[in-house]
Order: sequence, then C-alpha cells, then structure tokens
Amino acid sequence: MTTSDDKVQPAPPAESTIAHASAHLLEHLADKLGARASVRAVYGEPVTSGGVTVIPVAETAFGFGGGAGRDTAAAKTGEGGGGGGGVAARPRGFIVIKDGTATYKPVRDPWADVVVPLAALVTGMAAARLARRWAKRG
Repeated sequence: MTTSDDKVQPAPPAESTIAHASAHLLEHLADKLGARASVRAVYGEPVTSGGVTVIPVAETAFGFGGGAGRDTAAAKTGEGGGGGGGVAARPRGFIVIKDGTATYKPVRDPWADVVVPLAALVTGMAAARLARRWAKRG
C-alpha cells in the first residue's frame, strides 16, 4: 500500500536543469564581475584632508554570457555548458567638496589634447589647398 508521502516525484525535464545551470552560472559571473568593477578598483577610497574631500569618479562596465545544451542523438547523449565575461573600468574624474561646494573635475585624455588639434590643423591645411585649386580652375 502506498501513502501520499511515498509518491515518487517526477524528475524535472533535462531542459529545465540545463536552463537552471545556465542561470546559476550567469548569476555567479555577474556577482564576481560586479564586485570587481567598482570605483574603488580604479581609484581607491575618498580622501578627506584639511576640510577638503576628494571623491573619485569612474566609469565601469561589465558584460558576460553563457549557455548550455545537450545532444539527444540516438547513439549518444551528453550535455555541457560554459560562460565568460569581462570588466572595463576607466577613471573619469573626481569631485572636490570644499566649503560646502561640490565641483566635478574631469580627467582629460592626453591624446585628445594632441589628436584633436592636430586633426583640425591637417583638415584646415587640406581645405585651404582645395580652395586654392578650385579658385585657379574657376
């Protein structure tokens, strides 16, 4: 005789166990990467000295992906999964708090200070040459 406590629970379909494993893997990756992609990882802790507080500002981003699957061919069965991810963190500037006033100071890319003026100079020279050639033709 069988009681209701002795009933065997059906095994979940393989697709749901694979999906569960994938979801667990993605959550684990998100937790690990999110913990590493922080302002503290780029700069460190805010600093206070002489009534001035400096708070670092950074841009962080992370991405990840994963998947799982199974082979249900007649001669063989198998399943597997995998995943990966990455983190990028860049300093963007800092906030200075002094005398109750907060001011944002961006960190400039030194290449932007060189490349942009140089590109403007080359473009201006090329435009001047083209204008002279067109003037001679016309």
